[in-house]
Amino acid sequence: MQRQAGPTFYIFLVGFLFVIMFPFLWLLIASLKPPAELFGANAFNPIIQNPTFDNYIRVFTQRPFGSYLWNSFAVATLTTAYSILVASIAAYAIAWLDFRGKAIILGIVLAVSMFPQIATISPIFLFMQSVGLTNSWHGLIIPYTTFALPLAIWNLTVFFKKIPYDLAEAAKVDGATIMQTLFKVFFPIALPGVFTTAILVFIAAWNEFLFALTINTEESMKTVPVGIAMFQGQFTMPWGEISAASIVVTIPLIIMVLVFQKRIISGLTSGAVKE
Repeated sequence: MQRQAGPTFYIFLVGFLFVIMFPFLWLLIASLKPPAELFGANAFNPIIQNPTFDNYIRVFTQRPFGSYLWNSFAVATLTTAYSILVASIAAYAIAWLDFRGKAIILGIVLAVSMFPQIATISPIFLFMQSVGLTNSWHGLIIPYTTFALPLAIWNLTVFFKKIPYDLAEAAKVDGATIMQTLFKVFFPIALPGVFTTAILVFIAAWNEFLFALTINTEESMKTVPVGIAMFQGQFTMPWGEISAASIVVTIPLIIMVLVFQKRIISGLTSGAVKE
């Protein structure tokens, strides 16, 4: 028999959600305030006296914010697609194929993911500059795989290990090749985990700052995090525009999570219950 949650639980839940949502709510309030209410006595007033959408309009009319969004979306999407494809093959091999050195490979993958970006940015930049890939999408997609692939391989290896190997044996009896078994048997079953991993990789690539700041220096090739960081002037800090841009950037991620929330939850809880 299930116990009914008491009022203390709901009070705690509301307070917990408020603490989590407060930064986003404050950004939303700041994005709707005119400059006169962002500073001075009304700076910390949560009530907007003269709400306006001028900050959002200025973000798209006075700055190339649409270009920033397109660059971030394209780079994050291509990074996710490439990482998931390569990681699926690697994770399948590590999870189910017998070969020497699997533990060493996983250890190397983990070691690569633990390298701080600041330690690798210099050689990566010099390499991209030597091959002419600076100020391009490829110049970001390639270094983004240094953190996207380890994340994807580790996650997908766990999901593939949860799939009964009897399915692979049955596919082998039916004459399926290794790649056919991967894409027609394992991949559809592990789809919740693949979706979860893809969203995590997309968000990581969408929010990445250091590589994008160093490798792409032309205005037309900047991504959203770099573009927003460059909003500040020499003597002014346009908090209204920064807040509006931050809200615009966050909305696609919220929509994506809401659309795929069932698959995300299914992926996160896959294998949590022992049969």
